[in-house]
Amino acid sequence: MARTTVLGCCPLDCPDTCAWEATVEDGRVVALRGSKRQPFTAGALCGKVNRYLDLLDGERVTEALVRRDGALVPVSLDEALDVAAAGLRRAIDEHGAESVLPFFFAGTQGILQAMGLPQRLLYAIGTSRLDTTICTAAWQAAARQTFGASIGGDPEDLPNARLIILWGANPLSTGMHLWKYVLAAQRAGAHVVCIDPLRSGTAERCDEHVAVHPGTDAALALALMRVIRDEGGVDEGWVADHVTGWPELAARLEEWPVERAAAICRVDAETIRTLGRRVAATRPTSINVGLGLQRHGGAGAAVRAIMAITALCGDWRFPGGGLAGITGGHFPEMPALALAKRAGVVYPPVRTLNMSRLGEVLNAAADPVKALVVFNCNPAATSPDQLAVRRGLERDDLFTVVLEQRLTDTCGYADVVLPATMQPEHFDLHDAYGHLYLSWNERAVDAPGSCLPNSELLRRLLLRLGVDHPVLHRSDLEVARELCEHAGVDLDRLRSEGFVRVGPARGSAPFADGGFPTASGRIELADPLPTYVPPHEATDDLLAERFPLVLLAPAGRFFLNSTFAQLPWHRAKQGPPTVFLNPVDAASRGIETGTVVRCHNDRGAWEGLAEVTDATRAGVAFTLKTQWPSLSPGGTNVNACTPERDADLGGAPTFHDNRVEVVVAAGAVGRGRVQTTGSR
Repeated sequence: MARTTVLGCCPLDCPDTCAWEATVEDGRVVALRGSKRQPFTAGALCGKVNRYLDLLDGERVTEALVRRDGALVPVSLDEALDVAAAGLRRAIDEHGAESVLPFFFAGTQGILQAMGLPQRLLYAIGTSRLDTTICTAAWQAAARQTFGASIGGDPEDLPNARLIILWGANPLSTGMHLWKYVLAAQRAGAHVVCIDPLRSGTAERCDEHVAVHPGTDAALALALMRVIRDEGGVDEGWVADHVTGWPELAARLEEWPVERAAAICRVDAETIRTLGRRVAATRPTSINVGLGLQRHGGAGAAVRAIMAITALCGDWRFPGGGLAGITGGHFPEMPALALAKRAGVVYPPVRTLNMSRLGEVLNAAADPVKALVVFNCNPAATSPDQLAVRRGLERDDLFTVVLEQRLTDTCGYADVVLPATMQPEHFDLHDAYGHLYLSWNERAVDAPGSCLPNSELLRRLLLRLGVDHPVLHRSDLEVARELCEHAGVDLDRLRSEGFVRVGPARGSAPFADGGFPTASGRIELADPLPTYVPPHEATDDLLAERFPLVLLAPAGRFFLNSTFAQLPWHRAKQGPPTVFLNPVDAASRGIETGTVVRCHNDRGAWEGLAEVTDATRAGVAFTLKTQWPSLSPGGTNVNACTPERDADLGGAPTFHDNRVEVVVAAGAVGRGRVQTTGSR
């Protein structure tokens, strides 16, 4: 029986965007392995994606579903599309096209199936637009203010660094391929520091762990800059040539003695002083600004303050020095929407709604959303203030269409479910936010049942709504060629090789002589100057009297947001919903490892098992995101407690700025076991 190898890449919301090779036999993918040719992937897939075939071959939505008499029943795809189009048309005719909201993110993050072409199609109807804030909005906004774009350094140059600070980053769980470069630097003599409220798996493997109180990172950054300044570590010549705002920031640092920051961060002052001296003396230093630290009220200010450190010591002069983190600013632009406009598609001016405030949006009294089109995300599980989101999804007057691969919690609120393909069943084009390789995903096999790509499902919906501009009905391959030609990328080569490197050459220091993508070409530290913006809840001592624990919800190793969370192997590895408590906090509440507990605040509550651990400090609890509510006790997960409140920049969410109390669950005596319901 003939076997073929088809080149593709992982579609999931991860900085690594791994290149993979699918082995196809008799029309089925029978094996999947990481590409050994792509240097960043280097032949390895993570623990989640090593079992991707469990997802591909598992229980899926392969036929269209329509809600009748309260239940989803299978119908033909044409009938489901007719029902979906009729529901959207009704909302448009009665309330205007802006009453329709596309709701999407990066369950798959390709340009053709997620982050470009679908918007190009749906926005042509005149729908409201979605501000996709849920993940990186504060980070991106801070980077634009400071550097002009998200220009994190090439991770392949990281072994050149002599000091690496992983700040709010846990790559062993959230982007494991970075770790081999960190390890190479460490073996070459680099000192590796992890700054994180939790002692993560990454922190355990670093040379130093600084456990700041959640939401206080900006205070730490300002104090470190004060030490760097006082120790004479500022590269005054490079700063004068390439940085705007340093004299003003230097004056502000008078307000930030180490002792002040130590009190706010709840860290020993000598720890801050020693680290500041190390940064001042060590070239090159690389600071990886992770995403976990930008999910609180002062997130943007914190990211800007940390980014400012990279401006002071001239680290940008060296390969492997300066800022590390999101690399998306190095990729060529592939603006699907702009190119459609250029070809004559009219996109009327409309409102933009913040996806991180879905509960507020769906429950608004004025100008309400009357129809929702959901794809590439599972908001019933992953959006903040879950109970408010649920109330909105339950509205009798809301018409909801979900494009999905499996029956998620969000499908439970749908009027129509349209069966969507998975990565080996469609074409896609992928940039990345953790390395410098543009990737192509070739279709490897036919899709089961009635499944179609998001792009084709939406094209068919458009035709039923009378939108027939020829540019909007080009095939995925035609659109990919259009985008690649605009970006100067050879699509035929990309399809043949599977990936091409973009951006600066390996081993270079592209900003050694300035040329940052700001209007001035300089790093911009002024207007506004870096400062400390306190979190909304994490440092609120008055609120702490009622809800004494700050609850963090970092990523685990075996779920990616809510993807994989219904699969038996992944669930067994991740474990049941669990609240991790410091021994001091557990003892004061009569809680032991295995006790069934209730985690609650004024927004809602969820239940899980307790685990007592010194991986977190007293006053800080954590759990791993994101269990499906329908598979969790009580039908809720951690997002029943998380706030629907903006950070200071970008309209970003504040998942980690969340005070709770944890108590023994009603009816639980001593050790217990969480009982979960079966799959939907």
